[in-house]
Amino acid sequence: MATKKPASDYSESSIRVLKGLEPVKQRPGMYTRTENPLHIIQEVIDNASDEALGGHCKHISVTQNADGSITVEDDGRGIPVGLHPEENVPTVEIVFTRLHAGGKFDKGSGGAYAFSGGLHGVGVSVTNALSKRLEITVWRKEPDGTGMHKLAFEHGDVVEPLSSVVAPRDGKKSGTRVTAWPDAKYFDSPEISRTELQRLLRSKAVLLPGVTVTLTNAKTGDVQTWKYDEGLRGYLNEMLAQGSGEPLIPVFEGAQYSNGETDGFAEGEGAAWVIAWTEEGAVVRESYVNLIPTPNGGTHESGLRDGLYGAVKNFVEMHSLLPKGVKLLPEDVFARTSFVLSAKVLDPQFQGQIKERLNSRDAVRLVSTFSKPPLELWLNQHVDYGKKLADLVIKQAQSRLRSLQKVEKKKSSGVAVLPGKLTDCESSDITRNEIFLVEGDSAGGSAKMGRDKEFQAILPLRGKVLNSWETDRDRLFANNEIHDIAVAIGVDPHSHTDSPDLSGLRYGKICILSDADVDGSHIQVLLLTLFFKHFPALFHHGHICVARPPLYRVDAPARGKKPIQKLYALDDGELVAIEDKLKKDGLKEGAWSISRFKGLGEMNAEQLWETTMNPDTRRLLPVTLGDFAHGDAAARFNMLMGKGEAAARRAWIEEHGNETEADI
Repeated sequence: MATKKPASDYSESSIRVLKGLEPVKQRPGMYTRTENPLHIIQEVIDNASDEALGGHCKHISVTQNADGSITVEDDGRGIPVGLHPEENVPTVEIVFTRLHAGGKFDKGSGGAYAFSGGLHGVGVSVTNALSKRLEITVWRKEPDGTGMHKLAFEHGDVVEPLSSVVAPRDGKKSGTRVTAWPDAKYFDSPEISRTELQRLLRSKAVLLPGVTVTLTNAKTGDVQTWKYDEGLRGYLNEMLAQGSGEPLIPVFEGAQYSNGETDGFAEGEGAAWVIAWTEEGAVVRESYVNLIPTPNGGTHESGLRDGLYGAVKNFVEMHSLLPKGVKLLPEDVFARTSFVLSAKVLDPQFQGQIKERLNSRDAVRLVSTFSKPPLELWLNQHVDYGKKLADLVIKQAQSRLRSLQKVEKKKSSGVAVLPGKLTDCESSDITRNEIFLVEGDSAGGSAKMGRDKEFQAILPLRGKVLNSWETDRDRLFANNEIHDIAVAIGVDPHSHTDSPDLSGLRYGKICILSDADVDGSHIQVLLLTLFFKHFPALFHHGHICVARPPLYRVDAPARGKKPIQKLYALDDGELVAIEDKLKKDGLKEGAWSISRFKGLGEMNAEQLWETTMNPDTRRLLPVTLGDFAHGDAAARFNMLMGKGEAAARRAWIEEHGNETEADI
């Protein structure tokens, strides 16, 4: 009698290979925002904007059609339609069906897009995957006239193969029109916010002076047109007029780009900016990288902050304006700053597929290097305005110091003796301070040397922390490591139902820093268990974070306009993406070298600072419960960490084992 195959059987047939656009359809949230279809339409708009950025397009039009579809049309060069030399498939079809294809990978001399919105290998192929239907019309200049080419997809598959005719076009020699019908099943709401779409299109017009951008509502006949010949300055003044009041000093405007020879950056890299300081009202802050909006900021904004801070600090010191006992910090200069920043980065690296935050480490130095000298020069040429600005930032610093003194009074009662192995920070401002709980003494040594001693503290931990899930609260301090953690952070153990006193909290961020391997993940889990079970208030107030050190370093030789690079990958997936990118850049397999960090102790202080501890360039993951209620999260922790839950753990692992990758 044949035995029935158990449902939990894990065999060769359990491994599923997703091909083509299947990964996007299976996990759309990894590739786009799923609240509504705006982002997949933005991918098409970004392609038209890249044509304009290259000087090949003067008009971008977007139409909201009556049937719910969106049409984006430009008068650029038109997507190439001939057979791809390697794939033997029409190139326009490859662009819309392959996740790792596009003109933007060609960054060398003569590349179609020297500066574009990133190299995640997604783009309009995601638009196609998540649309019920997508139609493309391309006009290309050809020797005997204008070639018109049409192609249509449904659910990502070709349903009308490429057809071509030679057809004159009324005064318009080339361009691309894409009409997409987003598939509602992939989105929380099928409706695109008109306000968000207007904001996006207006920003494109701002960043592309001289380019006309139109939005048409086919239902109502409404047409909006944006064209900003005056660029960033006019836009910022318009935004400030809506509620931030008059700038304290004249708007500071500047732009600088590398010549590729003297400053270590690729030719054309740099930034344009307009900056205003106001005494009241909301601040306006918008940043872009190669025309892509970055609402979550990133390293280019950090570079601007550093540049402004350096210029203002130097001016204040040169003119001896700083009162005794007051120390300026970057946030004092930045607190009342409004800006629009448009950076050009040759090879941008973004956090996540939807490009909301720039992660390129070089961008900090790029924007800082180019923005600091002109502002410093301007302040010294306009000393009266410089003194007005200095007065504003000094008031911000004094206000910050007064608020700190109030906190200090709360803390003045008896304080436990701090652990001897704690390397504390100088500042007492818990909104800035952070402590790193570091696995191992050797890594602790690198962290101590690499940290910013102003606001970063280090507490090295020896060995694995106790699994405290079933430990009684009054027995916790029998464990030296847990005792030292509690005393260092300044909060006593408590339960979920307690209302603990957090006035003694010494750090706003408590960062778990462990190796990027399986053992490091185990230590993370043990510490997260400790905080969830015995310090839940820290969890709920967002004080717990996990630092994400890289597992690999890739050393790439100079190529084209790009100098020698050190690239870091968090895991195998990022390593593959980096290697794909290097191949697309024209490097041969083996031209780069890969180093794997066996542990944090292998990193020198500079590497650890650059990749994991520098607030401008690190990837620090705040830990929250997400959609879990506390009770649901407790049940999951109990299943994973409880001593009597082996059977439940086994069943869970059998069910979910094929979702992970083993690190052997």
